[in-house]
Amino acid sequence: MKYLIAGLGNIGAEYELTRHNIGFLTLDRLADKEGFTFENTRLAEKAEFKHKSRHIHLIKPTTYMNLSGKAINFWLQELKIPKENLLVLVDDIAIPFGNLRLRTKGSAAGHNGLKNIEQVTGGSNYSRLKMGIGDDYSKGKQVDFVLSPFTKKEFEELPFMMDKAIDMCLSFCTVGAVHTMNNFND
Repeated sequence: MKYLIAGLGNIGAEYELTRHNIGFLTLDRLADKEGFTFENTRLAEKAEFKHKSRHIHLIKPTTYMNLSGKAINFWLQELKIPKENLLVLVDDIAIPFGNLRLRTKGSAAGHNGLKNIEQVTGGSNYSRLKMGIGDDYSKGKQVDFVLSPFTKKEFEELPFMMDKAIDMCLSFCTVGAVHTMNNFND
């Protein structure tokens, strides 16, 4: 069985350690743990590995966050992976920092990356792992907040959240979304 895990973020050094890039950061941590590297390829940085007889493809779209759907749709088609085997890792300001929630569908909730995925792939019927980054910003400062670096305290706690997210990704690929939600959702 084949799976596509897409971590959302923005390319470029200025975005590397920002809250909006938590999807990229989590996939980089998975690559470090499993000992593989990403290659720059069409519309994304891509890697693949096997886990419990599952063939898992990882992408970090190089299209910037707001056009993530273009890369995801391309790789779903290219690899002939059904949409039900897609998992998108995304930051979420409506969830407290450190909490994780897997959903098999849902609204974009104002997230431009998710909006674009829905537009390009034809709906919201795909799984997403929402990674809580909190909402500690002043009115009208949401964009500044998501594009700012983690605080020192958050940065210290980040590895624990990313490790749990990695466990959830592997669980999604081996036992499915429902079982993963029941065992892991905060």
